[in-house]
Amino acid sequence: MDAIWKRLVPIAGILTLAGCAAQRYHPAPIAVSDTASRYELRNLDDVGLQSFEEKNLGRPMAPWPPKSWDLPTLSLAALYFNPTLDLARARLATADGAIVTASARPNPTFDLVPGVPTPYLLTQDFLLVIETAGKRGRRIEIAQNLDRAAQFDLADSAWTVVMGARLALLNYLIASRNLELLRSEEKVREDQAAILEHVLSVGEITRLDVDLARIEASKTRVAASTAEGQTAEAKAALAVSIGIPVAGLDGAEFSWPDMDMPPAPQSLSADQVQRDAVLNRLDIRRSLAQYEAAEASLHSEIAKQYPNVNIGPGYTYEERNSFFTLSLSTSLPVFNRNQGPIAEAEGRRKEAAAAFLQTQAQVVAKSERALALYSAALKGVGEAQSLYQLQETQLQIVQQTIRAGADTRLSLDGMQIQLSVLARARLDALGRAQRALGDLEDAVQRPLAPGETFPINVESAVLKKLSKEPAR
Repeated sequence: MDAIWKRLVPIAGILTLAGCAAQRYHPAPIAVSDTASRYELRNLDDVGLQSFEEKNLGRPMAPWPPKSWDLPTLSLAALYFNPTLDLARARLATADGAIVTASARPNPTFDLVPGVPTPYLLTQDFLLVIETAGKRGRRIEIAQNLDRAAQFDLADSAWTVVMGARLALLNYLIASRNLELLRSEEKVREDQAAILEHVLSVGEITRLDVDLARIEASKTRVAASTAEGQTAEAKAALAVSIGIPVAGLDGAEFSWPDMDMPPAPQSLSADQVQRDAVLNRLDIRRSLAQYEAAEASLHSEIAKQYPNVNIGPGYTYEERNSFFTLSLSTSLPVFNRNQGPIAEAEGRRKEAAAAFLQTQAQVVAKSERALALYSAALKGVGEAQSLYQLQETQLQIVQQTIRAGADTRLSLDGMQIQLSVLARARLDALGRAQRALGDLEDAVQRPLAPGETFPINVESAVLKKLSKEPAR
């Protein structure tokens, strides 16, 4: 009996040491009230945001916060706060963990059979699993391809956040400028109505002319009130695109120096746009990584036709006699040779190939359509600009005649009103062109306006910093 216990004690010690290396569970409960409170405290003065901006822009941000937020700095703020990236980072962490899982070697097995009913019988076996046909390498290859797909997913999410911030900033600036134009027009129309009241008092016009002017002034006042609501709505949408409450934008000013100068269509070659779309789109690259994972999965299932081998020493204690053996075992592929999983893997590979081709075709069609819409929108900007310049010239002529005493202020008000209407039409055309440019940039997933450089791809330093940024 003592001999048996002497053999069991070392075994118990080995199992105890193995248990010491185990990880422990650490709970991470979510408190809804705490997360909501932290969200409400977010703002553009955040010190962590300053560090994030400086790290990605490669220059100090002084003073902080900046006097005016432009598209690059606001895009980085969205990348810092927007919860969409936290979800993509979590998926990437899961994919990284899958590589660790795939790289793990099978643990050996230890069998201990004590003697029953006599204590003088004891059998123990120690078996190592030998994986054949490169199964472990195939698992690692699958996990690495899926990890690459997760990296592309993170980059795609980052690009989507940037484009959302771009559109929200554009809408807010367009709405703000439209509100300014309407308020200015409202003052001119009020002045026009006051002058007509004076002309009516001397009997040179009818009450109908004054009433019509008052009606137009009221319409402009209502339009300005509507524009105020649209501006507030656009500001709220801008806050959402960044990932902060509306109060977090208090005191912030926004600018877009090149908003009025979208690139000419001549600078955008259709062939180059299509090439960029095919080679630069992150969903295409992600789809290709998923296809390569499906390819490796098929190879893995084929390798499983060849069974693993279990080998190891054995020991038997019987009636004070010790016996040592060498065990060898494997499964026999008699009833099946893994045909079912192989067929499923072949189907998944075909599905992944079809998905890749479908994505590629959709990207090409989207880029061609986006370029056509942008070219058409730019023509609208050109026409609106020509009309505005013509009206501006007429306004200057009227101003000269007024200074010469040959015309009245009423004529000036009329010209200014027409100029304001054309300015709003030009602004509307510019907004359509910039939105079309955003769609085109989204189709090729790279900035197209001169001076804009904000690459989002897995090789860029920006993505590496994004993937290391902890969730907030």
